[in-house]
Amino acid sequence: MPSPSPRADNPGRRLGLDDYIEDFDRYFWRSGPEGFWKLERQQSFREPGVESWEAFSRGHWDESLALIEGQRGHYDEYFRRIAESGFALHRVRCVEEPISPYLQWELHLLHLKAQCGEDTRVLTGDGFRRYEARGTLSELVVLGSSVMYEVLYDEAGKLAGGVRFDDPRDISRCRQAIREMHRSGEPLRDFFSRRVAQLPPPAVTEEQV
Repeated sequence: MPSPSPRADNPGRRLGLDDYIEDFDRYFWRSGPEGFWKLERQQSFREPGVESWEAFSRGHWDESLALIEGQRGHYDEYFRRIAESGFALHRVRCVEEPISPYLQWELHLLHLKAQCGEDTRVLTGDGFRRYEARGTLSELVVLGSSVMYEVLYDEAGKLAGGVRFDDPRDISRCRQAIREMHRSGEPLRDFFSRRVAQLPPPAVTEEQV
């Protein structure tokens, strides 16, 4: 099974956090007809500064969900602007069971984004592990046909920067592999209804956020 990862002989160009964010922002709105494709594999991240995540990390689940819902207007406008710019956002979210506290929170946020226009599908268990013959999948973002990033996080799970790849062969191959994963995934709305909506509030500990 082809893995969505850059060639071993193509190390890319490492970018620190500020340079990565600047570079990403420069290319995001130029994604074009090929669109934006994201692969998320890790089961827990830290997102300091995101109000709903902050509430979740303090154990204030109802407040966290209310803050997510409060972003609906923002995401309606955001995805309207994306559509007017001529591209779409596609995401593959790998989910291990049991669902981690962080991922329970993130799936609520992704569910809102899906309602507003993001095209997200979920792969579980063997659905994504069959792509991991050579190791755990990377966190990848492909912007159109011009640039791809491996997104990097520190040991605590905070965004730390990225590795940029420009080789069109790598970009095309990885985009195709993520598309294949996306086609085989379950629509987020169905997975959310079946596995997430009825979960009790997560028991959050410092190690789990």
